[in-house]
Amino acid sequence: MGARPDQAQAQAGGTVQQVIVEGVQRIEPETVRSYLLVREGDRFDPLRINRSLKSLFATGLFADVTIRQRGDDLVVSVVENPVINRIAFEGNDRIDDETLQNELTLRPRVIYTRSKVQNDVKRILTLYQLKGRFAATVEPKVIQLEQNRVDLVFEISEGEPTDIRKIRFVGNKAFDDGDLRDVIRTRESRWFRIFSSDDRYDPDRLTLDQELLRRFYLKEGYADFRVVSAVAELTPDRKDFFITFSVDEGERYRLGDVNVDVALRDLDPQKVTDVMEVEQGDWYDADAIDETVDAISLEVGTLGYAFVDVRPRIDRDRENRSINVTFEVNEGPRVFVERIDVTGNMRTEDQVIRREFRLVEGDAFNAAKLNRSRQRIQNLGYFGKVNVTQVPGSSPDKTVIAVDVEEKSTGALTFGAGYSTSDGPLGDISISERNLLGKGYNTKLSFTVSSSTEIDFSFTDPYFLGRDMAGGFDIYRVDQDLQDESSYDLLKTGGVLRLGYPLDENLRQTLKYTFQVSEISDVGSDASRYVKESEGSETLSQISQALTYDTRDNKFNPTEGWVASLSNDLAGFGGTKRFLRTRVSVAKFFPLPADWVLQTSGRTGAIVGLGEDVDLSDRFFIGGDDLRGFEKAGIGPRDRDTDDALGGEYFYSGTIQATVPLDLAPEIPIDGRIFTDFGSVWEVNPTGSEVEDSKSLRASSGVGFTWRSNFGPIGVDVGFPWLKESYDKDETVRINFGTRF
Repeated sequence: MGARPDQAQAQAGGTVQQVIVEGVQRIEPETVRSYLLVREGDRFDPLRINRSLKSLFATGLFADVTIRQRGDDLVVSVVENPVINRIAFEGNDRIDDETLQNELTLRPRVIYTRSKVQNDVKRILTLYQLKGRFAATVEPKVIQLEQNRVDLVFEISEGEPTDIRKIRFVGNKAFDDGDLRDVIRTRESRWFRIFSSDDRYDPDRLTLDQELLRRFYLKEGYADFRVVSAVAELTPDRKDFFITFSVDEGERYRLGDVNVDVALRDLDPQKVTDVMEVEQGDWYDADAIDETVDAISLEVGTLGYAFVDVRPRIDRDRENRSINVTFEVNEGPRVFVERIDVTGNMRTEDQVIRREFRLVEGDAFNAAKLNRSRQRIQNLGYFGKVNVTQVPGSSPDKTVIAVDVEEKSTGALTFGAGYSTSDGPLGDISISERNLLGKGYNTKLSFTVSSSTEIDFSFTDPYFLGRDMAGGFDIYRVDQDLQDESSYDLLKTGGVLRLGYPLDENLRQTLKYTFQVSEISDVGSDASRYVKESEGSETLSQISQALTYDTRDNKFNPTEGWVASLSNDLAGFGGTKRFLRTRVSVAKFFPLPADWVLQTSGRTGAIVGLGEDVDLSDRFFIGGDDLRGFEKAGIGPRDRDTDDALGGEYFYSGTIQATVPLDLAPEIPIDGRIFTDFGSVWEVNPTGSEVEDSKSLRASSGVGFTWRSNFGPIGVDVGFPWLKESYDKDETVRINFGTRF
């Protein structure tokens, strides 16, 4: 409603004697008058009255306003908007009340208006659309209360998630739609994606997909590639989306001349050329160009040049479809580390991260040391992601190193299970925390539940006494039922003190002292005489050392590098046992095309009694995890009459294994492997004619897989022996599964 223009026009020449306000309850009449453009003593002007009407509506205070002339008076009648008493939500399960309330502009004790309600409805719908629910509806309901108050209730129907029914590509010739679907993050809806939201429409993810496509084509040599458009079409029933990417691939380029221009004094260009990741004739690969820049920077930094600037100069020859690249190696600006900022660590203390840095505040910036620092932080195993970047400091010659980490679960509840052709099912359980109290302390309590019982508690401080030394201890009690293997039970109770420290960046020394009481008991009446002779208790007092050389790129999931160790145990400092034991192991990892990783590893060892024979419990037993296809203690010296495993004083074993991601689906990360294991264990002193003993090579081959599921890793290995002795024991299938908390 509004002014009555006929009356206002009829009296246009009259004068307003009085302005009367009607209908106000909470609002003062003078407040209403303040918005009017007509005052007492003014003429009745229809234009100004109409503008006054609009001014009152614009305040949002009134649901209706009427202005009319009554004699010489101007009467303003208003209907006030109610005040919101309470806001409630109904039908929302996926988004809680607090999140919805934070999105609203309306609040209790605020004036209710229809326009604000409609705006808040749109905000709620946007929130659900970000959750992939484009079928959601929101209906606002108003409940009238006394004193012109209302309760506002948003009735929400969340609807079903809006899935991606189909992803299509237009303009692609070099790669089919299936190849490109593997590149992008958005996925078509499938039943096995119940733990993923990638099959829900998300505009931000669509933007990421365009960048992923660009990177993919640049890696494959298509330097002119561009995404023309990315369109998402909602089906009429609002249940699904069709995504269409239109692309322009352009021409594919090869690398032409690849040169290095070194401007640093005394730097041999050949040393830089040796680390280059690209060469003439290769398909152009933007990632390889970046990797070469990083490799040159690291190599130059390793050679002692602290300040270096490496930039690729690109010269594109469209006619010949080639790209010439020159890597310019210049002296960079003299930059020093101003400070190191650490973010993202909610639980882990800053010092745990900072002590892994090979750079400190005030050092000359060095790319090689920065890269090594990032690798050391990643190898802690506390973080899912580690981003180390440089940001400008307070002056041009200063830089700030920004470390952003994303913490992951470091506690683990792990179960293991296996199947043996002779023992049947077996299993174990352990509880561990690798970052106790956020200080980097490593603790573990493990139980073995099978034919044997084992309790082991260990604690390690990786920076003992505030120094780069790992100090710790172990307390254990192992009660092994070895009746099936060797006709006896073995009980070991003891403790270990450990201290480890680095000799250089890749070489580490570890010292140990072990005290242990062992007892061989419940020896069967039909057991081997060698087992019967070992019955009783023994005390071990032993010192040990181990040297470990490790250049792996990742300790937990290596793809390249070496790891080798040499360990020695000397028993006889007290106790009843006297022996010297030496073990050597080495492993090499090779990255192969298509994300394959080749692993070659080997171990060998020997134990020699010092003035006495080697005890049964100290010999080497091979099989199971280190020789798949054979059961634990499945190979080696064995009593012909009793079939008891006696262990050996010398052994070797090795593995050749190729691992590859199977890529069944990104939501089902499964690694497959093909392996060959080999080894042997031999010699018992004293020995007799009843002992079957051979140095002959045993070997097995097989396949396996590990599924990194949401419930933890699940692994299965199937091994088949193809070199063995008649008295060896087979094990065909081994299963491991676990979960993390």
